[in-house]
Amino acid sequence: MRSDIVKKGVDRVAHRALLRALGLTDDDFDKPFIGIANAYNTVVPGHMALNRITEYVKQGIIAAGGVPFEFGIIGVCDGIAMGHVGMSYALPSREVIADSIEVMVEAHQFDGLVVVGSCDKIVPGMLMAMIRLNIPAIAVTGGPMIAERVFGEKVTIKDAFEAAGLYKAGQLDDEGLKLYENFCAPSCGSCQGLYTANTMQILTETLGLSLPYTSTSPCGSSRKLRIAKEAGKRVVELVRQNIKPLDIVTEKSFENAVTMDMMIGGSTNTVLHLPAIAREAGIELSLDVFDEISRKTPHLVKLDPASKDVVVDLDESGGVPMIFRKAKQYFHNELTVSGLRIHEIAELAVRRGVDIIKEPENPYSSEGGIAILKGNIAEKGAVVKAAAVEEDMRVFEGEARVFDSEKLALDAILAGEIQEGQVVVIRYMGPKAAGMPEMLLPTAAIAGMGLQRVALITDGRFSGATRGPAIGHISPEALAGGNIALIEDGDVIEINIPERKLNVRLSDDELAERREKWKPREIRHKGYLAKYSKLVSGADEGAVLK
Repeated sequence: MRSDIVKKGVDRVAHRALLRALGLTDDDFDKPFIGIANAYNTVVPGHMALNRITEYVKQGIIAAGGVPFEFGIIGVCDGIAMGHVGMSYALPSREVIADSIEVMVEAHQFDGLVVVGSCDKIVPGMLMAMIRLNIPAIAVTGGPMIAERVFGEKVTIKDAFEAAGLYKAGQLDDEGLKLYENFCAPSCGSCQGLYTANTMQILTETLGLSLPYTSTSPCGSSRKLRIAKEAGKRVVELVRQNIKPLDIVTEKSFENAVTMDMMIGGSTNTVLHLPAIAREAGIELSLDVFDEISRKTPHLVKLDPASKDVVVDLDESGGVPMIFRKAKQYFHNELTVSGLRIHEIAELAVRRGVDIIKEPENPYSSEGGIAILKGNIAEKGAVVKAAAVEEDMRVFEGEARVFDSEKLALDAILAGEIQEGQVVVIRYMGPKAAGMPEMLLPTAAIAGMGLQRVALITDGRFSGATRGPAIGHISPEALAGGNIALIEDGDVIEINIPERKLNVRLSDDELAERREKWKPREIRHKGYLAKYSKLVSGADEGAVLK
């Protein structure tokens, strides 16, 4: 076993003494040592129950004959970080998470690893570490939050963000605003809809790195605890069989993940995270792959923000296994940590109640829920959650209103300065310029203010809760000299999602003339962001450190 290097031999007396200080007995030194990377904290709702889930992981490890060692992992709540400088740290935290797990596992030479996490950057960072380390490992994701009702309708955290716009537009009074505040996030778990956290949990299960139903079983449920216990048992078996992540995750596994992403209309942030995870496996996952798979994959599930259904409804419908069953022909029959292959899991799928999963022969759309756009604004690509765009906005043009920060754009929206038919441009929000913050506040404000025909484009990114024609990840970013830096108020922006185009109506000569006069903004970072800005790649490459 790997851990023998820290526990066997005469020259490891001091090591064993330190391990005995943790409570280990003679018998424990012949058992597999299993590290548990636990992202529990009392800051993030998705993580507030992970301590209990981890206790059941430990029970499973002990029952199977292993020794559990728990260590902590940071986690940023994107919702709390939204709309201020804190959001510049959210995406960069992914690299810290991956690196810190690597440090702990390699320093202590664990035989196996369980990662326990829930939210936006935490799960991707954990998967990056699992694949990078390539020791027997399994993921236990915390699961979705339930949804309660306000004014007779199911509400999610998206509705809380949009409530500010409704209030400003005079459509919501103080009492109504308070109801949204009190009931839009009623429990533990990853926020209810198909935002980044729940999307990445579903894709973790699709990649084969968590047990069936892990991603959709609700946080706080006893079923989640049972799954956690089984995962603890299973990781010990993986150690004994020497089955590692790279024995499970292949190029076809990533194609499965992209296919699932398109079928469910997941968060656009997966276009950042999946390439970064694939890179750890030595696999290149380009934007072109996303678009190629999107064009041939039917859109079968609509969850909030594209509908009023939430992830617990998908769980009731049979979860990931039922999607595998209904659309079996679209998924490669790859191995999973359960020991079963994808098609075997499909055969065991169980629907308990509602059925919100369409048949491939009768989809919402013949194409997937995410589209990759290119053009003279986004020469290396841009991303839109097509599943959340109304039909009449899929082809759109409008005059640009340009802002060099999210705050300036938000102030203008809430002040009523944005008119129907315009395109809000927010730039200098890319990975190098600002850590690529999410901009749910401006898109939520647009919706809340009742603006039906306003688009937003940015070199930053969006929350999975964003709906409407919100186009992000524009690459190259403004700070790197991308053409988004050259757009001026009044320029006509052309958006064509079916044809995958994003252009500004300017000739090459006009763009070249503006470029000669352009000077990049001076951006001054300090601390971790200074290092991140210097090393980070473009969004089209997954915003990885090089």
